[in-house]
Amino acid sequence: MIVREHVPLAPLTTLGVGGPARFFVQAHAEADVREAVRWARDQGLSLFVLGGGSNLLVADAGFNGVVLKIALLGTERVDEGSYAIFTVAAGEDWDTFVARTVENNCAGIECLSGIPGSVGGTPVQNVGAYGQEVSETIRSVEVFDRRGLEKKFFSNEECGFAYRTSRFNTLERDRYIILRATYGLRPGGKPAIRYADLEKVFADLASPSLSQVRGAVREIRRSKAMLIVPGDDDSRSAGSFFKNPVVPLKQFEELDSRLRSRGLGLANFPAENGFRKLSAAWLVEHAGFAKGYSLGAAGISRRHTLAIVNRGGATAAEIVALTDEIQARVRDEFGITLLPEPVFLGF
Repeated sequence: MIVREHVPLAPLTTLGVGGPARFFVQAHAEADVREAVRWARDQGLSLFVLGGGSNLLVADAGFNGVVLKIALLGTERVDEGSYAIFTVAAGEDWDTFVARTVENNCAGIECLSGIPGSVGGTPVQNVGAYGQEVSETIRSVEVFDRRGLEKKFFSNEECGFAYRTSRFNTLERDRYIILRATYGLRPGGKPAIRYADLEKVFADLASPSLSQVRGAVREIRRSKAMLIVPGDDDSRSAGSFFKNPVVPLKQFEELDSRLRSRGLGLANFPAENGFRKLSAAWLVEHAGFAKGYSLGAAGISRRHTLAIVNRGGATAAEIVALTDEIQARVRDEFGITLLPEPVFLGF
């Protein structure tokens, strides 16, 4: 294990802001993970696990602890009945893995194309987009338990998946380090066309291929500045910055009724029984924030209201100030608290 000091973290994130890590370790093997955890514990230092840096906001002062960059690589496929079982190391690039499954004509994660970051981050957040979530295909997750210093396996059910959450970022946050995830995909399966934007694209095509759906998803993401494109300051973001709020049905009905009396139709979606999911983008826009709004070098994407972007040289303080402003106005206008999706490190 090699320990480096004062390593800049901004280049390792998609937002491109923030200060350095006091100590930095890159884990290319499981032994590196175990040794880094032990070393941080012996030194009395906090440890943060870094994947692809796509869902992260680092403080301007950086992080006064150990950043462990997961660089475990490798993908294996085993056919099991009518499923193709892919076991993928946490350091693999997510979109590269999705592309491989599509090339292998295996359905199940095609709508998750174009999402930046590494495989290890997908079970933590139960990553989802365009009608799919990884919880639909994850069979099991292999982890390193920081408390017991041992390897463990969790089945899909044991992961505690819910909307953008799992046991790994809620009840047992910071306890487990993802080493590998196993996905069960369907060879020759049909793509999922459940999302309105995709239904529009394929309105005149009865049976699009997985490759066509992947291409369409990436194009939609590009149009909304949700695809990382070098040189495009509108895509220098952490993706959707706020979660779509899930509220009790009674609260939704009261808010919807109040807004209808003002001639507004509250954008919403089905959720679990007794709840309704609201559109965070709709709330932000109707709280008075237009696409392209800026606060210093931080701003809202010109193409998507939910993407907070670094227009070049933005500080973490500017991103936080813009976040606070949006949250306060949405709360005042609608009584809804928007929760950020990214992890805030060093604050």
